[in-house]
Amino acid sequence: MIMETIGIIHTSFKTKEECPIQPLYSPESSGRVEVFVEYEQGLKDIETFSHIHLLYLFNRTGEIKLVRPTFLDDEPHGIYASRHPFRPNGIGLSIVKLIRREGNVLLIEGADMIDETPLLDIKPYIPKYDAISSASEGWTADKKWRPKPEGRE
Repeated sequence: MIMETIGIIHTSFKTKEECPIQPLYSPESSGRVEVFVEYEQGLKDIETFSHIHLLYLFNRTGEIKLVRPTFLDDEPHGIYASRHPFRPNGIGLSIVKLIRREGNVLLIEGADMIDETPLLDIKPYIPKYDAISSASEGWTADKKWRPKPEGRE
């Protein structure tokens, strides 16, 4: 399988330690999504949406473990039952607020990725399709947000 990047995500976060854990906890974190010029035409009408999904590559992760603790819980959970970035295929997904489009650049808020993250795809966030009110929160239902424990990836 060959996948090509369609752009680069630019943020102020230079390291994993600086990076917010989820967009929800970084609503003011701005970023720029630079779509390569050869893909710019695909951005037509993107500015009509308030939010977008960004799919990107976790290209600076550490050791992949299929079961590990998360920032919400010291108890280990399966990687596919978490949003931990150290995944076998390293694909990240974030919903961010689209502030505006400037040619092939999208200005966003809610950035939770490291600077120069490779962009794989963009999809519009559409509430009537993407928000499922009956969805279960699984094991995270009773968990409260907490800072990432020191020394934990």
